[in-house]
Amino acid sequence: MMPDSPQRKIGRGKIEIKRIENTTNRQVTFCKRRNGLLKKAYELSVLCDAEVALIVFSTRGRLYEYANNSVKASIERYKKACSDSSGCKSASETNAQYYQQEAAKLRVQISNLQNHNRQMMGEALSNMSGKDLRNLETKLEKGISRIRSKKNEMLFAEIEYMQKKEIELHNSNQVLRAKISESERSQHNVNVLSGGTNFECMQTPQQFDPRNYFQVTGLQPNNNQYARQDHISLQFVAHMFIAKAAIE
Repeated sequence: MMPDSPQRKIGRGKIEIKRIENTTNRQVTFCKRRNGLLKKAYELSVLCDAEVALIVFSTRGRLYEYANNSVKASIERYKKACSDSSGCKSASETNAQYYQQEAAKLRVQISNLQNHNRQMMGEALSNMSGKDLRNLETKLEKGISRIRSKKNEMLFAEIEYMQKKEIELHNSNQVLRAKISESERSQHNVNVLSGGTNFECMQTPQQFDPRNYFQVTGLQPNNNQYARQDHISLQFVAHMFIAKAAIE
């Protein structure tokens, strides 16, 4: 095997920790190390569930920061933790004190929100100044305007829906009327055809018997179908036919 060249470098060589004199190299190194530091802070907060706050100022005064919660909250927590100079309090006591203070802040916020809601309802206005009242009036007018706009939009949509429903019902009504008229015409035609068939049955010619006489019994009227004068007329016609057949 060929021996390694004396110019070949194995791995990364150590550098001396001191200020870099070259401005360009210093700026490049700052950008690389800054990004690596922010990445490490993020990894520490995620992997270990730790509260991390990082603040970096460049030589030009530009601010770079990272915090998984809030930089301001972390600083306040740091101040509270450092305020106990005696060092006698345990970590649990410190955390309890911190959460008590946070609970007090939340109670204040809840009280402010309740006062704001009462003011929106027109109550608890005695402690408000003229400027505050004007601002509250402006907010209420804007809110009422938005509410009315939304209400009108809903009403217009409802009216449009009812108009469409009215047209659909009118069309359905027209279809039903047409069907009813068609049914009435069909029933009338059936009744007419039934009456014509009975009349044709009444006008069918009578058969002659072997003696060339009409069957008089076939011409006898039905008391359920004819009136009395129709009965007399039919008898007269029957006698006329018999007389004519006798002559021939």
